[in-house]
Amino acid sequence: MGIEIERKFLVCDDSWRGAVEHSEQIAQGYLIGAQALRDGSARASVRARLAGEQAWLNIKAARLGVERAEFEYAIPVSDARTLLDTLCDGVLEKVRHHVRVDGVLFEVDEFLGDNSGLIVAEVELPAVDAAFPRPSWLGHEVSALLRYYNVNLIDHPYRQWSLAERTAEDAAC
Repeated sequence: MGIEIERKFLVCDDSWRGAVEHSEQIAQGYLIGAQALRDGSARASVRARLAGEQAWLNIKAARLGVERAEFEYAIPVSDARTLLDTLCDGVLEKVRHHVRVDGVLFEVDEFLGDNSGLIVAEVELPAVDAAFPRPSWLGHEVSALLRYYNVNLIDHPYRQWSLAERTAEDAAC
């Protein structure tokens, strides 16, 4: 069983852009929707992801926090397109930028469409208490806030957030 240890942060400014190693556009959709996760009837999220000419089926434990069971399997691109087009409750699109800081990889997700304007940085760690760099552009941690989980951004996109939801964590930058 795979365990993902990942922390998620808001991005405070654009100073990270100069350190981008490469970027890729990603489309992903969930076969088990956010409602099932919110009401507790789902024990896992199941998503299809397409990035260029690569695709995956991903299964994660449906719980909040930085440490979750995760399984990921490569699938044919044509299967991913079919899943996204026919079986998902919506598709989330983003550009993922790879930014390395002091040898540590940050994945900066710049959301598109109805989530345009939201930019978050994720860092995968070897242990829950592992140290990692804190560049100046790394803002408030949102790892435990459900509204920032990708599965929720499909059902409740950033453009529909209230002013209070949009600014609650931004004030910490």
